[in-house]
Amino acid sequence: MKVFDGHNDALLRIYQDPTPATFEAFLAGGSSLHIDLAKARTGGLVGGLFAIFPPSPMAGDLADLLGGPGYDLPLPDPLAHPVGADSTIAMASILLRLETASKGGLTVCRSVAEIEAAIARGSLAAVLHIEGAEAIDPDLHMLDVLYAAGLRSVGMVWSRNNHFAHGVPMRFPSSPDTGPGLLEPGRRLVKRCNELGVLLDLSHLNERGFWDVAELSDAPLVATHSNVHALCPVSRNLTNEQLDAVARSRGVVGLNFATAFLREDGRMDPDTPLDTMRRHLDALLERLGEDGVALGSDFDGATIPNAIGSSAGLPALIDHLAAAGYSEALIERISWRNWLSVLDRTWKA
Repeated sequence: MKVFDGHNDALLRIYQDPTPATFEAFLAGGSSLHIDLAKARTGGLVGGLFAIFPPSPMAGDLADLLGGPGYDLPLPDPLAHPVGADSTIAMASILLRLETASKGGLTVCRSVAEIEAAIARGSLAAVLHIEGAEAIDPDLHMLDVLYAAGLRSVGMVWSRNNHFAHGVPMRFPSSPDTGPGLLEPGRRLVKRCNELGVLLDLSHLNERGFWDVAELSDAPLVATHSNVHALCPVSRNLTNEQLDAVARSRGVVGLNFATAFLREDGRMDPDTPLDTMRRHLDALLERLGEDGVALGSDFDGATIPNAIGSSAGLPALIDHLAAAGYSEALIERISWRNWLSVLDRTWKA
């Protein structure tokens, strides 16, 4: 079964370890990453949104910080625009260099037609996405530059505030209603992304920001890697009211494999059964319908269930869903068709 994935952080991992060995291991296989070309082929991963995340310094190990019965991590300090721009450009360069060095093994795609063509010839279809838009100036000049380089998806915030919007803190248990909505540059960013046909990713945006985008945007509402708040009450997950709004817009939510956003106890624990993931998929299907549910793994950015382990382990999830009674047609929608459909309805080219 083919899988097109809504979110991974492989570029961040290569950026954080910029040795030739890391770069080459992504191309040749045998890397420590959740995604490399060999693992992708083994697991049926045919493409996805490759996130660029300008990193924040973290005070402590995230697995320890999210390991207790409850947590409330303060928002990291905002990143200055030049700092965000530097790391974003560096990671975009990594993706473009991977495309050249892979000699057809990876293709940066700017349209659904290009995604379909890449998949047909066995090339990993990579879509340039940013998670945290600190690289984009309030006047949006950098948005046009990044769009020309291939940017087709924008998450305005990570879990920190910037000049566009407010992110949700890493907090459990917590409502996603944690602060003010969009700032004026954020409202302009929504409109400009609509004009360009750039997908707006609502993951990491707080609830008031979500509703601001829902009011302003004329595109389907999309959360690339978020789960069901009613099952795991962490600030990052979506309430039933938010899911209903996504459904009304004919949008999509990608199931996040991060165990801290799956488990009822909110723990970052790899000993999490696949049935926990299926419960979220069942709930998403109930609110969104069969055309609104997809996968957004957070590979290379989160602790995921041991039963999957990496992109090579994706068949374990597919087999689990089939054993649970999901039809082949439904699994196809969830694993790849729904992403291509919503991208086709969002992008202008």
